[in-house]
Amino acid sequence: MPVITNIDDLKRIYRHRVPQRYHRILIVSLLFIAAVYPGELGEITRLSAFDAYIQVSAFVAATLLFFFSLEHFFKIDVGKVMEKGGAWQVPTAGCLGALPGCGGAVVVITAFARGNITLGAMVAALIGTMGDAAFLLLAKEPTTYVKVMVISIISAIVFGWLVDRLHGGDLYSSDIRFLGHKVIGNLRYRDKTYIMIAIPGLILGTMQLMQIDLYALGPVVLAIGLVGAALSVSVWAISPVSAITVSKDHPFTRTTEETSFVTVWVIVAYLAYEYAYSFFGLDLAGLAEAAWIFIPLLAILIGFVPGCGPQILVTTLFLSGIIPFAALIGNAISNDGDALFPAIAICPKDAILATIYSAIPAVIVAYTYLIFLEN
Repeated sequence: MPVITNIDDLKRIYRHRVPQRYHRILIVSLLFIAAVYPGELGEITRLSAFDAYIQVSAFVAATLLFFFSLEHFFKIDVGKVMEKGGAWQVPTAGCLGALPGCGGAVVVITAFARGNITLGAMVAALIGTMGDAAFLLLAKEPTTYVKVMVISIISAIVFGWLVDRLHGGDLYSSDIRFLGHKVIGNLRYRDKTYIMIAIPGLILGTMQLMQIDLYALGPVVLAIGLVGAALSVSVWAISPVSAITVSKDHPFTRTTEETSFVTVWVIVAYLAYEYAYSFFGLDLAGLAEAAWIFIPLLAILIGFVPGCGPQILVTTLFLSGIIPFAALIGNAISNDGDALFPAIAICPKDAILATIYSAIPAVIVAYTYLIFLEN
């Protein structure tokens, strides 16, 4: 029996005895119980899961499938291309980071670790990326999404070039280390099923954007969204990967895995807001209005948290009219999404430095909007 001498020993034993998959299965079980529970709790849970899948997940799947297919079939080594880009490394990295999701930023970070690009280029990618929260904003308010991306890319280019001036364009020259990302391998039945369900989901999501009342179309429509959401959380619960897939896997597999990850976090974000409003009477809008001067700073600090879940919650609060655009743009610039995980694994010191650098334009832009440009 292992000897426990301090809290770190206890944490290590817990992580060894309780794998990540068990945590996920517990979360999925709680979601299922809430969904089938009678009364208001079950109804709110089911409608939130339906909205998450139709409004966000179907569009995420379509976007990821497009980019993963391009990467899979054309096999372009972006890092080698960027290495010859000179001063254009920073704008290219900023634009790659601005692609929905975290894939573009991860590609840039990998190129940085191989010594292909400068620190300023990595900073530009981290500033430019909004992570998986971009999918939510793109699906709900595409015009606002374009506005955020334009501001983020401009900030990424300007501050990326400034960082290169400060650091003399130094390259990180160590060899890339294995990140622990698992190759799944063969195309699975669940992957094919997921794409088949995503097709009608995308059609329904497009119809909703056209202001068509989906709830009036009957139970079949609701069933499509709920089946898609249920499949997403099930895939996530038993997934062999944490969040990011590798290019060796089939585009269908990568789309299924990463869309499922996004779906779970979107459902959780939707439920957090709906539960707080319906069961606890929490007036988040009133709280945000009372502490308006601190809201952008809080959103920027949340952006420092690795992963896309907290960032999706910030975007949900903006879409619900609770926090201002200044908070959204501050979070979008400061957050690194899932790209921060491989950055810390590959080059921790530079990753932390790049994250700190990203806070500077986040504060400047957010408070400029809050004080001078917000209505």
